[in-house]
This record gives sequence, C-alpha cells and structure tokens, in this order.
Amino acid sequence: MAHVAPYKKQLVESLATRCAQARVVGIANIHGIPAPQFQAIRKKLSGRATITVAKNNLLRLALEQASEKKPDLVKLSDTIEGQTAVVTADINPFRLFKELEATKTRAPARGGEVAPEDLWVRAGETPFKPGPVVGELQKAGIPAAIERGKVMIRQDKLMVKAGQRIPRDVAQQLARLEIFPLVVGLDLRGAYEAGTVFRRDALAVDDTVVRGQIAQAWREALALALTIAYPTKETIRPLLAKAHAQALELAVESEFPTKESIKFLLAKAHTQMLALVARAPGAADEALRTMTG
Repeated sequence: MAHVAPYKKQLVESLATRCAQARVVGIANIHGIPAPQFQAIRKKLSGRATITVAKNNLLRLALEQASEKKPDLVKLSDTIEGQTAVVTADINPFRLFKELEATKTRAPARGGEVAPEDLWVRAGETPFKPGPVVGELQKAGIPAAIERGKVMIRQDKLMVKAGQRIPRDVAQQLARLEIFPLVVGLDLRGAYEAGTVFRRDALAVDDTVVRGQIAQAWREALALALTIAYPTKETIRPLLAKAHAQALELAVESEFPTKESIKFLLAKAHTQMLALVARAPGAADEALRTMTG
C-alpha cells in the first residue's frame, strides 16, 4: 500500500472493512449498463445489498486486505475482469444471484455487440407509415414493402446468427422494430460466504430442480429406512404400525388369542364353520341350519 495514492488507500481500506464485515461478498460484471438503469438497480437492492464500483486493481487490494479476517476471500480476485463492481450483502449468495438476475432487462444494440442468440425479423405488419423507412429497412437487409397502404415485412429473415457481431445499420433497424437483443444488468460472477467461494455455475442452479431432487432423495431414504427397519423420528410410527400388523397376522395364523386377535379368530372360526355346514348339510342340527339359512 506504500505506493498507493492517499485517496486510493482510503478507498481500499473502506472496501476492505466492508468486505470483512459483510456476510456475503460478490463480484459482478457491470459492462454495458446505462447510468440510469444502474442507479435504479442500486435503489432496488437498497437495504439488502450495496454496490461499489472501483478499479480492478483496487478491488484486488481490498480483497487481499480483507482476507486477513476472512480466509480465502482473496480467491474472488479470479472473477475480477473488465468493468467490475463489488457487492456486499446480508442475504445468502443464491438469493443474491436471483435478485441480481431479476435486475436484467432487454436493451437495444448499438452495433458491434456480439449477438447472444439468433436475431430474427418476423413477417407481418409494422406500425410505420409508408415513406423513407421502407428503404432504410431494405438497406439493412430487411424484406420490407408497402402493401395496402402499410409497411409490411414480407417474410421471416435471420439477420444475425448467435455469436456474430451486430452491424450498426442492422442494430438501428432492429431497435426501430423494438427488437432488443441484449440483456443488460448485473452479472454475478462469484460470491463468498463463510469460507466458501461460489462460482457463477454453482449460483445459477435451478432451485425448483434442486428442491425436487432433495424431495426425491428424502423419499428414497425413507423407503430404505423402512425396508431395513431403521428407527428414526420419521420412520418410527410406520415401523410400529408395520410391526403391529405383522404381529397380529402371526397371532391369527397361529390361533394365539389376544385382545386384538380374538375377534379375527372368532370370525375365522365362524367362516370355517359355515364352510363345513355347506359341505355336510345333513350333519347339522336344525338351529345351525336356521342360523346359516
């Protein structure tokens, strides 16, 4: 820190203190976010997360300094690249990721950006009145024409393939058609909590899928515990019920009288008696005949 200017040193110390005190520290990409939208994002996250923009070398120094109190925090430095901001928050990294993802919106291209997906212009009516707009659309390669007094796109047209750069004239006409190919917002590259650094691929898990996997694992574990008769808080009731049913079945099968089995034994004896009467009606007395019909 000896060669750092005083104001930079003060900024580094402030960032280091904030990172050391925060529950969660994240590194986010802020490239391409217009100033008004950036301020709106800050306002939306107010009270849950704080966003600070600083030069990358100062962020690295701050993380290194804060690592004296939070080991391994310096590993977040690997995610610092391009235009970067540090995010400090008191919500867990996965909730923070979802909140930052929710700040993303579609934005028009200016030209020169890489298309994140195939960019199509679809056939149909446009809101434009006939005029120079037709020639401008055609110049950009869009199959526009005037039909029945309206400007129409005659057929679907793939303008830019995913991964290719968007030409400026195409970007202008896409914006005119309200086709916004870019996704703009804070992109959380990594986050630190309690000694662990979570990368973007870990933070981006689908919580619905994970909850389903956990529920499936719970069901399978419960089935296994019941199969091997392993007593737990969750299995003890069904295990006792199963044991009671098996004991009752054994008592009835072995004709062992108990408070629970006697009614089943009497019912069994009655059924056997009726079967015997049906096979040898001549041997039954009149009362038995009357009882059995």
